[in-house]
Amino acid sequence: MNEKRKIKKILIPNRGEIAIRIQRTCRELGIPTVAVFSEPDRYALHVRYADEAYPLPGSTPGETYLNQELIFDIAKKCNADAIHPGYGFLSENARFARACREHNITFIGPPPEAIDLMGLKTEARRLMTEAGVPVVPGTEPLETAELAAESANKIGYPVLIKATAGGGGKGMRKVEKPADLKSAFDACQREAQSAFGDPRVYIEKYATKPRHVEFQVLADLHGNTIHLYERECSIQRRHQKIIEETPSPVLDDDLRRRMGDVAVEAARACGYANAGTVEFLVDADRNFYFLEMNTRLQVEHPITEMITGVDLVERQIRIAEGETLTTEPIPRRGAAMECRIYAEDPNQNFLPSPGHIKALTDPGGPGIRNDSGVYSGFTIPMEYDPMISKLVVHGENREQVLTRMLRALEEYHLLGIRTNIAYLRKILMHPEFISGDYDTHFIPKHQDSLLETEGDNHDEEAIALVTAGILSFMNNKKQSAQSPANERRSTSRWKLAGRVRAVGNTGV
Repeated sequence: MNEKRKIKKILIPNRGEIAIRIQRTCRELGIPTVAVFSEPDRYALHVRYADEAYPLPGSTPGETYLNQELIFDIAKKCNADAIHPGYGFLSENARFARACREHNITFIGPPPEAIDLMGLKTEARRLMTEAGVPVVPGTEPLETAELAAESANKIGYPVLIKATAGGGGKGMRKVEKPADLKSAFDACQREAQSAFGDPRVYIEKYATKPRHVEFQVLADLHGNTIHLYERECSIQRRHQKIIEETPSPVLDDDLRRRMGDVAVEAARACGYANAGTVEFLVDADRNFYFLEMNTRLQVEHPITEMITGVDLVERQIRIAEGETLTTEPIPRRGAAMECRIYAEDPNQNFLPSPGHIKALTDPGGPGIRNDSGVYSGFTIPMEYDPMISKLVVHGENREQVLTRMLRALEEYHLLGIRTNIAYLRKILMHPEFISGDYDTHFIPKHQDSLLETEGDNHDEEAIALVTAGILSFMNNKKQSAQSPANERRSTSRWKLAGRVRAVGNTGV
């Protein structure tokens, strides 16, 4: 039996919106927070919001947010008795989780043993197979391209070559025919070595019309495990999720129940505790297969919070303190969607667009949540991931969520940098997305039409005028006149809302 241990101060070795997200829950719980920051992040919002903040000399991740020795020195200096790693950086690092134990610091995350088991994809596949969890047909780690070719012939093309220690779409290649296998195999090995320090790769069968559906799980230190429903994550660019929604349009109640039960069994099989995500592939025939388990809080966790009313960060902290998790079913309310807002230029091959934010207008109104790490006057650094924020909406059903997200994206303006906001709008307006009948091939299939120039993301004067109009509207000021451009935008918005309603509430 694990003893209860009240956490008194939490150090967050992370940055941006996830650091602020954790800080907010800690503030509600009355737990002081400690921020750390690299030189490029000296004026970042997470530094301003924290109760204490300490510099990490340097600018690269290795010098700063991944510097374990320096992190523990700061924890000792400020008397932090717990660490919440967020996602990325040290969040799925078993060595770091073990080091927290050695320093008598509570690691707000899973046991290092579970991180080890799930961190190697082939080991996770073996464990899930032993537990009776369905997995995508695949192989153990393969040392040579010749062995890979033999396995691919047995499995049948197309196949995916994947890094054993991979994640985030790195070290992954689709191979359509035998002639392309060796070059893809060699490229995956090089990328896996560079990204993860481990060149091992393996092969999985590539499914037709695959959908990426994941289940949020929570497990306490006393053996209790539950799930908090699913998230549909099939809108991906280069294997990176950019839009997520819940409920999934493809799941009915029976499939949801069966996948949820399997997700819970998968977590139990590896001795899991705290928050985690079990990821599945759902094929065209609605068969589902285990893909992997992410042993951390996911980027897209807010949509689960919106439909359940559960603060997942609070539950993480309570579990780490030794509290018992309620096993009563948690009701699901409505639907939710998240769009990841990036400082990047889709029309320049998604080139990152760091720079100074001259003006910022946040969306608002019913059901709107914007988890952001920036502010007007902040300079987005070039050293890190270009994600600006996560725009999240909640509504009674998918129809309302779609129209609400489109309205929120129209209200969201950042002057001085390029963003993917117009690109996201086009995805949401596409008939396939509106119908809910899409899969992980959606973006490659429609990329040309999605990249057609819209213009409102490149004209700073127009953005400034629209921003001023929105601010005036939000302050309930009567506008004496509208420009033709604003009239066209307003008309198109209501026509679009009607178009979404006409499609109906597919799958929800």
